[in-house]
Order: sequence, then C-alpha cells, then structure tokens
Amino acid sequence: MRSRFATLKASLWMPVVVTVFVVLLTDAGAGAAQAQGGGFDPRDLSGIYVRTGGDPGFGPVDSMPPLTAAGEAKLRSVILPGPSRHPLAREASNAAPSNDASLSCNPKGLPRLLLESSHQELITLPNRIVQVWNQERRPREIWIDGRDVPSPDDINDLGLTWYGHGVGVWEGNTLVVNTVGIDDRAWLDSFGFPRGYDARVEERYERVDANTMQVTVTLYDEEMYTSPWVSDVKTFTKETRQNVTRRGWYGLLGGVPQEICFPTAPSR
Repeated sequence: MRSRFATLKASLWMPVVVTVFVVLLTDAGAGAAQAQGGGFDPRDLSGIYVRTGGDPGFGPVDSMPPLTAAGEAKLRSVILPGPSRHPLAREASNAAPSNDASLSCNPKGLPRLLLESSHQELITLPNRIVQVWNQERRPREIWIDGRDVPSPDDINDLGLTWYGHGVGVWEGNTLVVNTVGIDDRAWLDSFGFPRGYDARVEERYERVDANTMQVTVTLYDEEMYTSPWVSDVKTFTKETRQNVTRRGWYGLLGGVPQEICFPTAPSR
C-alpha cells in the first residue's frame, strides 16, 4: 500500500516537473536569442544607447520652416558661442558673451539634450519610461499610464519645466511622446533656434532591430514658426554591456564620461 502511494505521488508530480523544465528551457532560449540579436521585443526600449546618426541640430538647415515675426525677433536676441545656421543669430568669438542659458549651468531642455547628449539610458517601468542622459545626469519621465497630455489650462496650473510634461502612447511598435509645458528660455538646439510658450514637441521612438533605435521629432509652435518643423531621423545604437562597464560597475557611470556643469566657485 505504501509503495503504491509513493508511486501515485511520483506520477502526479512528474507532469509538473516536466512542465516547469520546458518553460525554463523556453525562457532560456528566448533570452539567448535576444542576447545574440536574433529576436527582440520592439516595445522594450530599455538599455543604454549612443547617438550614431542624424543632424547635430534639430534638423538640416533646409528643413526649417519660415519664422514668424515673433520668431525672428527672438532669434535676433541670440548670441551663439559657436557657428550660426541663420543670419539673424549672432556668433561670438568665444563663449563669454553668449547668452546660452546652459553655459550658466541651467538645463539644456527638450529636445536639445536629446539632440546633443552622446549617451542616454531608457528605463521601462509599468507606468512610465525614465530617460537619463550622460549630460546633466537628469531624469526625464515619459508617462505611459493613460493620462492625457496637459491642456493649456493645466499648464497654467502645473507650470513650465525645463523638460516639460511628457505623455507616451504606443502606435503599433512606435512610442509616440507628446510634451508640452517646456520652459521657453531654453533653446531648441545648440544653434539657438527659438521655442514658444505653447510649443508642443512630438517624439517618435522606434526600435528597428535588436540594437538600433530611431527617433524623429516634430515641433508644433505657431508662435515662432509658420508650420510644423519635422526633424531628420536620429539614430541611436545600443551599447554592449562591456562598453558601459568599468571595474564591474555597469551604467552611464561605467565607461561613459559625465558631462555635468559645475558653477564656478567664487574667488576668495
């Protein structure tokens, strides 16, 4: 009787053990395939990426729509620390006379930091995607929890921030992010192009293969431009773990130099 009970117990457990073993093998095989680039989840943007393609500004010079009168007035006030892409923006021979707010340790804002930072990390959470750049080491939240993009009345209450209030939705395998409420003191890009108070920035993130992410940006800003400005395609390549690990320390601090502005200490 005891022997028959032991045999029955073993036969009941066997399917469970076999099932668990098969699941583990399946998961391990899928993980190995993704690690070798043989398969990937196009909606998983997690990882550290290096910028590998695209114009260094918002878009090529010939892609910019005409400025409004307000846009021209704002661009006339710009003093660049480097080359200009527009005759209204003035060039300085050095950084000292420039009125680039980032030179005073202010944030570069959106989308400028996306365009300029060499590395970024995307961290996917259930209700948001956190974006961190090696420049500034500043996190930005993209909410994917179903909330609406803030209205103008909402922005009057929430206030402006350097990176605005971003909401993302999936359209197929493309993450579409709309951001409003961006502080208009920050330039659009390093060439000093303006952005108005009510501007909306749309980013489209698409993971085209296991190691490549492409991003296009569209600026909707009726105050400064006569029509929307669509960027070229910006390409980002996922870094290997080895490239961003130093002394066993993985992450943006492991092998990727920080680019953080420190205010000049007052002389004593």
